[in-house]
Parts: sequence; C-alpha cells; structure tokens
Amino acid sequence: MKQFFGMSQRGSLDEALQGLYHPQFIMLMSNERQFETHVKELEKRFPGVPSIGCIGMSYQTAVVESGVGVIAFTDGITAAANVLEQVTAMPVKYIRRLEQDMQRVGGGSRDTVCIDFCAGNDACVLTTMNTALRQRGISLVGGTGGEGRVSANGRVYQDAVAYGLVRNMNGHVKTYKENIYHQLGDYRFIASDTDRANYILGSLNGKPAKQVYKSILKVTDEEILTRTFQNPFGKVNGNDTCIISIKEVSGNALACFRQVNDSDVLILLELGDYQAIVKETIQQICHDFPQRSAIFSVNCLFRYKLFSERNYMQAYLRDMSALGCHAGVVGYGEHYNNSFVNQSMTCVVFE
Repeated sequence: MKQFFGMSQRGSLDEALQGLYHPQFIMLMSNERQFETHVKELEKRFPGVPSIGCIGMSYQTAVVESGVGVIAFTDGITAAANVLEQVTAMPVKYIRRLEQDMQRVGGGSRDTVCIDFCAGNDACVLTTMNTALRQRGISLVGGTGGEGRVSANGRVYQDAVAYGLVRNMNGHVKTYKENIYHQLGDYRFIASDTDRANYILGSLNGKPAKQVYKSILKVTDEEILTRTFQNPFGKVNGNDTCIISIKEVSGNALACFRQVNDSDVLILLELGDYQAIVKETIQQICHDFPQRSAIFSVNCLFRYKLFSERNYMQAYLRDMSALGCHAGVVGYGEHYNNSFVNQSMTCVVFE
C-alpha cells in the first residue's frame, strides 16, 4: 500500500489533492469555516470512495493549522467508512453498521485497523465500538475532532463518530501508544465528588481537587492550566495509565478533558525526557517493521503546544519522517483500542 499526504495552508482543496489518483480510503482534516464545503467537494472529486473527516490540524513534515490536509491510502487496501450516530445518547443503536462493515472488509488483528474521528462522548463510544471490534481482534486508533462535527462519505454529521475500517492486503498492521509522562512521587488519590457529564473532578482523598493540585506543585490558580502540560493526572487502569489533562478551574474543582468517576484511582504525572522517548518509539517501530508502507498518527493538541513552545515540533516531525511516509492529525483527545486518553500519541503502522 501507499500513503498520500496533500495540504494547503490557504484552504484550497484542489491544491491539497494535487497528485492523488485512485484513492481507496481518504481522511480529510479541514478548518471550521470550510469544512462542509470541503466535504462536498471531496465527494464530487472521488465519488463513492470511503472517506472520513473532521475539523482539525494535520501534519506531515509541517503542520497545517487553519487550511486543509488530506491523507489517503492507495494500492493494496480494502476499506469501508461509516458513522455511529447519537453518540451522546445511544451509539450502540448503530453498532450493526460497524458489524456489517467488518464482514465486508474481512481481515482481523494482523492486517486490519479501525481509524475514527469522534465528535464527543468518546469513552462511551470506544466501549461501544470495542464490543464489535474485539470479535476479530481489530485495533483502533483515532481522536476527537473540533466543533462537534465529523464527516463520512460526503455527509457531515453532528453527535456522531466517523470511522474507517482499513485492511492491508499486502502486510501486517500494528498500533502503538506513546506516553511521555511518568509518575511523580508516590502520590495516590481516590476521586470523589465527580460530575461525569461535565468531566468534573471535585475531590481527591476527600479534599478539594484544586487545593490538592496547587499545594503539591506550588502553583496559583492561573498557572494550573499551563502546568498540566508538565503535570497531568493519570488514571490507573491495570498495568496501563491513562493521561488526564486539566481543562479549567471550576470553583474548588477541576474540569478535565476526559471523564473521571467516583472511586477512580489517580496518580500525578510529570514530563519525562520526551525526545528520548520519541526515539525509543521510532526504534521499536523499526524493530517490529523493517519495511513500512505508511504511519498514521494522532498527536494531542497539548503535545503540539508543548513541543511548539519548546521548539521541538519541527524536529519531532523530521524524526518521525525518518520512518517513511508519516502523516497525521492533531486531536483534542486520543483513542487507543477502548481507551480515551489525553496528552498522548497513538499511531498505526502499515507493513
């Protein structure tokens, strides 16, 4: 298979599509103002080709912040695209669509991946999708798009998740998740006074969450939102840790970018040597895949901001480009199988 990446910083879809011929699956990343127009234009240009889209930034060797980016797969894949609707209420109502697409595409854990763009309620959506995907051992990589809108096959949807099932007919696929944080000290908290609908974390070990965070890190209310780049929370999930970013201060509570439930076990994290960790990820991918056709990744908005502030973003993209054809999207939350995480990178590698 081959991966195509086209872009236009000025938002010209024609410019972004130059050089793309006979695509078998397309991902569109556009800006809020032009999104719906681009979705319609893309379908006219390549009618019937499975496609998904979202509002967000894209990248290859440079970042497209407010224009349009297109990632497409050609030469040797089988794909299907669709949506699950009403994700805030009952995404399971539409799960038969995913099951039918799995039957059409075929494949399983070694050669097939699900890529998704979600408009909200990510944790519930991933749990729902995993009930179908796990029947064939199919992994999932994706993220949250902006402004509550996604697209599939030429139509724009609200309150939905758009997904693409992609089967590599000439090799294996494998998904990865990169965490650049590790535990700070031996702090361990039990969450309480949570508001699941609004992602509110009220108390930690019975004390106001804001005060606990401030007292440990010696920060002011105003510094909390930037300090989360260095010190997010982590939710212990077996042997794994899901990163939880702080969105804003809400009275004495903290509003987060992912759901926290009463009795969840949380730890405090700190930023590690991210450049060394990125190199380790690249080395692992090279070990697993001596020959690579494509790498599609989702990088968190907060990682993008962190890397940009530390003048590392361009170097990061150069490092990843050494793997071959690497391209991706900046998400507002990252998906890895049935986990919804923050401040992470998830990716799928095609042999």
